[in-house]
Amino acid sequence: MHRLLRLTAFLSPWIALGLAIALTVVYLDPSILPARGTPRPAPTAAPESAVVAVGAEVAPPTTVVAAEPVTARRGAIASYSDAVARGAPAVVYVSTQRVVVERQVPEQVAQILGLPEFSRHSESSLGSGVILDAKGHIATNFHVVRGMQEIAVQLLDGRSAPARLIGTDPDTDLAILKIDLPNLPVMTLGRSDRLRVGDVVLAIGNPEGIGQTVTQGIVSATGRSQVGVALIENFIQTDAAINPGNSGGALVTTDGELVGINTAVLSREQGVEGIGFAIPVNLVRGVAAEIESKGHVTRGWSGLLVRSLPPAAVDERGEPVHGVQIMNFFEASRGPQAGLARGDVLTALNGKPIGSALDFLGTVARQAPGSSVRLDVIRPGQRRFDAQLPIVARPLER
Repeated sequence: MHRLLRLTAFLSPWIALGLAIALTVVYLDPSILPARGTPRPAPTAAPESAVVAVGAEVAPPTTVVAAEPVTARRGAIASYSDAVARGAPAVVYVSTQRVVVERQVPEQVAQILGLPEFSRHSESSLGSGVILDAKGHIATNFHVVRGMQEIAVQLLDGRSAPARLIGTDPDTDLAILKIDLPNLPVMTLGRSDRLRVGDVVLAIGNPEGIGQTVTQGIVSATGRSQVGVALIENFIQTDAAINPGNSGGALVTTDGELVGINTAVLSREQGVEGIGFAIPVNLVRGVAAEIESKGHVTRGWSGLLVRSLPPAAVDERGEPVHGVQIMNFFEASRGPQAGLARGDVLTALNGKPIGSALDFLGTVARQAPGSSVRLDVIRPGQRRFDAQLPIVARPLER
């Protein structure tokens, strides 16, 4: 009995220690204990057609879940980088410069005081352009190069070259330049007549001379006229940001195809934002082809100096009158021979009402030189009559 007590006293601490260790292990991992109640069902294998997303969390073995496709899980990233990669290399930076000579003091004062009579200073402007073909023809805006003596072009790849002015079309605000460089990137020309309001477009140019920049927007309208930017207007309206220096740059589709030449924005001084205009590429095609073939675009001209009638204008019967009034004649005009005089009011051209001076001049510009147009005329205080006005070629302007 004495020996049993001694053995119990010896084993008790070790038994207590073992129980403590067992309790601790069970506390930390209860799953080692046998299951009670209904036996746990065996895991069900996922069907072979189930898609497992890489990196997706694994579902418990009692649940079968088909993972979503990777693209749907991650989400598609909207990007126009492919369109930019196709179109941007053919958009160039245009810099121009001219020397302006101005009279500083009258000639006699200059002689008496020994001062220089004239002063000279340089004027420069910035713009953009689009390479149309591998020969180096570049489309830009007429207002970018007007009156400039030196024109230089820089490509996106860093190359630069002097540019020659091949010809201009002030009526559409277009000009064609040419550079001589090998392996030129060429812009793919799209179809502006297929544009729809709401189509996404990108404006590529060199705003404020900071370097090539891409902005994105939509086509807000097509066929915009009466904007007052050019004589012949059929603009694409867009809300893609267009800033000074963007003039002459590209308006491209999400496929990287040229649909317009960016040309103007409504004044932000009037609190207007998001209204820019581009010349449709279908018009650019025709102008460029004519300039490349003969150096200029031939357009019809009336030789009349006209002004729009005020909205409140009425005739001798007190009825509203819309149209233009002849203020004077240019030397080449055939107006006097057609029986027209200063003060005459023109209300219709070839049977269509004349809305404004810009409307009249633009319609005449579309006529072929050598043709004639029929005008409805009101001579204030006298009579109404028709006149056949011969159309002549518009004088060239550079």
